[in-house]
Amino acid sequence: MADQNENNGYGKEYSDEGFWNKVKTVFKKAGIKVVYSALTLYYTYKKKDTPVWAKGVIVGALGYFISPIDAIPDITPGIGYADDIGVLLAAVATVGAYIDNEVKQYAKDKLRDWFGDFDEEELL
Repeated sequence: MADQNENNGYGKEYSDEGFWNKVKTVFKKAGIKVVYSALTLYYTYKKKDTPVWAKGVIVGALGYFISPIDAIPDITPGIGYADDIGVLLAAVATVGAYIDNEVKQYAKDKLRDWFGDFDEEELL
């Protein structure tokens, strides 16, 4: 899996622990769409049948998301997660063929744990 993490400068930032720490600390501030995108990528990454190249894309995007250094600092009011959502959505579009209904359900279930009930149309 080391090869997947070497595909860009942010891949080396990725770890399961770093991902969960970031999501747990920013999920309300970042918003449901950012967290849903991150979760769908995470669960797609964990699937055994996701190709190595797709896992590389995912690791790069999630590494960017959890990195303390990115284009727009996350603490910037109003726009702090704009770059993160752009990177996450680009990765979702790139590996979308591997994001199945099971992955989406896992992500929605986790969102319900954290946010309670929500309108699923917010995720589109």
